[in-house]
Parts: sequence; structure tokens; C-alpha cells
Amino acid sequence: MRISESKAQQMRLIILRSAILAIVALLLFPMSAAMAASGKGWVITDWFRVLNFTVLVVALFFILRKPVSTALSSRIDGIKKQLADLEAQKEAAEKKLADYSDKLSELEKEAEHIVADYIKQGNEAKARILKEAEASAEKLQAQARRNIEHEFDQAKKQLQAEVLEKSLAKAEEIIKEKISADDQNRLVDEYLEKVEA
Repeated sequence: MRISESKAQQMRLIILRSAILAIVALLLFPMSAAMAASGKGWVITDWFRVLNFTVLVVALFFILRKPVSTALSSRIDGIKKQLADLEAQKEAAEKKLADYSDKLSELEKEAEHIVADYIKQGNEAKARILKEAEASAEKLQAQARRNIEHEFDQAKKQLQAEVLEKSLAKAEEIIKEKISADDQNRLVDEYLEKVEA
């Protein structure tokens, strides 16, 4: 809101004229009230009073015109300066707000990036753990297979040994039943002949 110089000058003149009229009215009102109360009417001294008053007003006008207009123009300049300062402060505040908004959006992007990194690291750790678990499971299965095969071989050998032992016992029993004393003597003699030879 800028006021041009001509409008500012017109406003100063209007304010100055209004002030002069107000002073004249204030000074004339008591004089007219005093005349009405005395009942004399208008006399020659009244003309001198009015003339003195007019000279006083004109003198005050010329004397106070420059200080009043200077005071008013300085007030207008002060208001303009305040408006300019406020406008500059507003622009600075808007710039700060824009900077903070930019920083906030950067922080949000950075936070999203950090969260994405943590999710990625979590997924990688999950995949690594699953892979290690699979490898461990395969090792355990292979170990279990080897243990089972070993136990199976042990059981097989033990079973074969038991079968052999029982077979030998059964064969011995069958041989004892079927071999007579003559057959036994003949076998001993054949064995001794082989050993001597």
C-alpha cells in the first residue's frame, strides 16, 4: 500500500486546513458566547479582536505550517518505513518458512531412506539366516543319514554274528546228532594226517 507524493501532499493540506478551522471555531465560540451574554451587540473593539484573531491565526498558520507539515511528513515517512520493515520481516519469515519446509521435506526423505535401508538389511539378514538354517538342516540330515547307516551296519553285523553263532550252534548240534563215534575217530585221524604231512 503505497501512497503517491501528490496524494500525500493533498492529505497534508486537508489535515492542516481542518486543524486551522478547528482552532478558529474553538476561539470564536467563547467570544460569541461572551457577546451574547453582555447584550451590547457588535462594537468597534470587536472588529479589532476579530482582526487580531485573524492576524494571530494567519501568523500561526505561516509559523506552524512548516513544522506541522514536517511532523506529518515525518510521521508518514515513519509509517512507510515501518511498513517497509514489516514487509521485509514478512519476506524474511516466508523465506525461513520455505527453508524449514525444505529441510523438513529433506528430513522426511532421509527418514524414508533410512527406513528403506533397515528394511533391506532386515530382508538380507532374513535371507542369510534362512540360507544358514537350510545348510544346517542339510548337514543335520546328512549326519542323521550317516548315523542311521552306521547303526544299520552295526545292527546288520551284530545280527550276522548272532545268526552265525546260532548257525554254528545248530550245525554243531546237528553234527553231534548225526556223527557217530566211528565218524568222529575217522575225522580226527584225517585231521592228524593232514597236520603231520
